[in-house]
Amino acid sequence: MVCLGNICRSPLAEGILKSKLNTEHFYIASAGTGPWHVGNPPDPRSVAIAKEHEIDISQQKGRQFSPYDFEEFDRIYVMDRSNYQDVLRLAHNEQEKSKVSMLLNNLFPEENVDVPDPYYGGEDGFKKVYDLIDQACNSIAQELNNQTNS
Repeated sequence: MVCLGNICRSPLAEGILKSKLNTEHFYIASAGTGPWHVGNPPDPRSVAIAKEHEIDISQQKGRQFSPYDFEEFDRIYVMDRSNYQDVLRLAHNEQEKSKVSMLLNNLFPEENVDVPDPYYGGEDGFKKVYDLIDQACNSIAQELNNQTNS
């Protein structure tokens, strides 16, 4: 799960998807395309909205996306078109590029809809973002669980 700073959207996406999958079978992490918040906890508003849904993301620490992540992960979900372009620039080949997709394409196929960045807004923005990410993660979890059960 990748966003700009790894403090708002991607920590939520990491926590939400972890809550829907067996983490003994899946490794889920998040990162930001920028270095500003490396080592920092998620935004308190992301922590609060996750907690409202009984998900604890308070122990996560921000990290920056790296080319190594293409080796580590089978799928890389990005929150918006800017993140998409930033991550693709780090890919070495078409196989790595094929791992990258827009998170909300799981809800709105091929529409490349951005998860809005709630950082500069109020609490309502975090609620809206949570709901969008939750719906997308439901779709991802269903797909992954179907693959592991077949």
